[in-house]
Amino acid sequence: MRLWSVHPRYLDRQGLTAGWREGLLAQKVLTGTTKGYRNHPQLRRFRVGELVAVAAGEPPLHPGAPIVTFLHGIADEAVRRGYTYDRALLLGEPDPDLRLEVTDGQLAHEWTHLRAKLAERSPDVLARWRDVEVPAAHPLFDVVPGPVAEWEVVTDRVDGP
Repeated sequence: MRLWSVHPRYLDRQGLTAGWREGLLAQKVLTGTTKGYRNHPQLRRFRVGELVAVAAGEPPLHPGAPIVTFLHGIADEAVRRGYTYDRALLLGEPDPDLRLEVTDGQLAHEWTHLRAKLAERSPDVLARWRDVEVPAAHPLFDVVPGPVAEWEVVTDRVDGP
């Protein structure tokens, strides 16, 4: 499961479609309507959104609010490209005030990962973004300084000095 922090505009057709499908699965997991993938590391950040609201003294978010808002961002990009994704599958409307954080280290890691995927399957899409060194984040995320997220699976991670 890959729920990209980079803006959906950078994804090729396969990546956008996979993000939609995997986001719908994540919505089921986060709302308790399926038992699979409950402990998938990528889902941690969408659960953190619920905790942030409570810590800020706001009412608890619907368990699916962060992923629903994330999915609407993907659907918006699909519409821009002329694709039709069925928003009736989403458990609500996007929350325009909801923001999650992603570190610049995580965004850079994902950008490297995505560029490698695009080089293999969509060189034309990679060429379109060749001059982008720092990608924009998905509209749900605010970029903050920091390392690659702890939930990210990195085979060559170096922690500590």
